[in-house]
Amino acid sequence: MARPLEGVRVVDMSHVIAGPLASLYLAQLGAEVIKIESPHGGDVMRAGKMGSAAAQDDGDTPVGFAALNAGKQSMAVDIRTAEGADAVRALAATADVFIENFRPGVVAKYGLGYDDVRAIKPDIVYCSISGYGQEGEWSRRGAYDHVVQALTGMMMMSGDSEDAPPLKVGFPVIDVAVGMLGALAIVAAVHRRSRDGEGQYIDASMVQASLMLMYPNASSFLTNRVEPQRVGNRGYTGSPTADTYRCVDGWLATAANTPAQFRKLTAVLGLERLCNEADAIDLDAFNAPGGGFVVARDLAYVQGCFKDAFATRSAAEMEERLNAVGVPAARVRRLGEFLDEAQGEGGVGLVPTAYAQENAEVRTPGLGFRYRFEGAADQRGAPSLGQHTQAVLCELGLDADAALAPKEPATP
Repeated sequence: MARPLEGVRVVDMSHVIAGPLASLYLAQLGAEVIKIESPHGGDVMRAGKMGSAAAQDDGDTPVGFAALNAGKQSMAVDIRTAEGADAVRALAATADVFIENFRPGVVAKYGLGYDDVRAIKPDIVYCSISGYGQEGEWSRRGAYDHVVQALTGMMMMSGDSEDAPPLKVGFPVIDVAVGMLGALAIVAAVHRRSRDGEGQYIDASMVQASLMLMYPNASSFLTNRVEPQRVGNRGYTGSPTADTYRCVDGWLATAANTPAQFRKLTAVLGLERLCNEADAIDLDAFNAPGGGFVVARDLAYVQGCFKDAFATRSAAEMEERLNAVGVPAARVRRLGEFLDEAQGEGGVGLVPTAYAQENAEVRTPGLGFRYRFEGAADQRGAPSLGQHTQAVLCELGLDADAALAPKEPATP
């Protein structure tokens, strides 16, 4: 069975996380993705020295790079030379999609901006991924995930109190989100192109992605100018038992949002009296037909009752008991602990996607969804730098020897 994007060719001039994740989706859905890299080192992720996860890997395809670039081809040409830029333009003329994630205006200097590519491929789907979008005073600023978290208010939504220091999400959440949004926009534009024959220019940015991650909160502020409060490990609904509690063997998160869930939780903990205490919760809302979310009248008192009750209980035992009666709950785990459990019997049935990488195997959690009816998965790993340059140039009828003649790195 053919994969959805087979027959689609993608020129991928992106690097690090956001753009490569967008093109990873396209590659794993069947598209032919040709990654354009500088011959002077390639994508920075090939260095494999990202933060505390400094690689133990050898070669130019460490795990961090391989997981983002599996199934792609690599064409190493220097676009700062006339021959390199000409080669990418020639390739773009054969493509359906073009992706870049440099600062606005950078690729246009080398004749590879949207207008340049559209001139040779009128129906191209061209996606620019950037920090702040293609327009506006900030558009030429550089951007990294934690900087955009600071800018957009995300850091001030994390943390336990208003006077606590700003706190970032502990992983590059915005980079990943803009990659996903870029892939979604590209797939939609490719569908429209197949239907109407029209190309598209897509402006995807980290700022836009951050607002989508905070969508309910951003919508509330835009509509009613309600600034979100810092609630620490409490749930979004504001129910007093959508919270996280210390137990004798760790921490437990619960989401007893509705009156029905609240009643079940109090029954397990022996706190049934709270269901009838008007000073503790809003009983009119609690007993209203159809229910809603539980509203606390004395939040500190209600929180204290549950904090004391959980303090003497096992998080592991409570996870089992509460889920058995219909109250969402989970013991707080580290990522590795969860992944080990999820791959075991029962759990969530996670089946990692594995890619053959030289003499090893790179295992990833996949794309975040699975098709029930799909062709065989692409198990090819990431390419070495420039692995497919010769073949692509020959296909385009270009003089590979001239295009690949050694040159000193040009000044940006």
